[in-house]
Amino acid sequence: MTGDQGQGRSAWPAWDPGLLPGGQAESRAAGRRLDGQHGQHGRRRAVVIVAAIIGIAGLGLSAIQVTTGLLPRKFTATQQQQIMAWEVNARWRELPAGAIFPATTTYPPPEALNDGGALTLTTSRVGIAPQASCQQGVDLAVAPVLERGGCQALLRATYVDGTGTYLATVGVAVFPGTAQATAAQQALMSPSLSHAGNVNALAAGVQTASFAGTPAAGFTDGRRQLSGSLSEGPYLFLYTIGYADGRPTVPVGVDGYTDGEMSSLGTGLADSIASKLAAAAPVPQCPGAVGC
Repeated sequence: MTGDQGQGRSAWPAWDPGLLPGGQAESRAAGRRLDGQHGQHGRRRAVVIVAAIIGIAGLGLSAIQVTTGLLPRKFTATQQQQIMAWEVNARWRELPAGAIFPATTTYPPPEALNDGGALTLTTSRVGIAPQASCQQGVDLAVAPVLERGGCQALLRATYVDGTGTYLATVGVAVFPGTAQATAAQQALMSPSLSHAGNVNALAAGVQTASFAGTPAAGFTDGRRQLSGSLSEGPYLFLYTIGYADGRPTVPVGVDGYTDGEMSSLGTGLADSIASKLAAAAPVPQCPGAVGC
């Protein structure tokens, strides 16, 4: 009996409503508790899933933004030209004096000496003058021309040729842009300043820069034989040349050979300096960084 009862008890679930008074209510309450627990777990799981989806979506958007930010942006042609011009205009301030005026330069010989061989002539720097205003270091007739173009500074250095025969002072007049430098060059080429057709007159230009204790110690304006200029970018390059041995000034225009030698020296020296100072800047490529 006891064993049968024991078997009966063991065969019934403890939460059966027939075992306890009010068992049906207890069962329903327990069911509601279980349902509530399952609902809470379900809601938590739903929240976790939604959060995960939002997180993944956020990561995806972030990746897209980062990728987009890393893609190179393109400048317009106008912007590229402005950036390149700015870089060239800034070189005279950024480069050291020794880079603007190199210790040595080379230049081709005049046509009278060019026999088709590989002859190359050289110059050596004697000294670099302090930076000056555009009213200093040039002839009186040249100063207004530079001023009209908004000239910002005048740089000068003196060189001696490889044979020790000629001295040359080269000047760099700095302008806000190419148009102003070109206009100044054209003004200097006018008959009144270049003295075209007058072999006895010296063209208006840069004044000499002498340096004590050097071959250019006695290189004064009175010893100038030839002057000239050329423009490249925002710079006007002026040069003046004379003998290094102190011989008296003579009009070189009547001597084609000497005129050719001095002209080759002056233009070659100016071209050599211009090749670095006024060289075209590389086309800018934006890396896509913030603020680029």
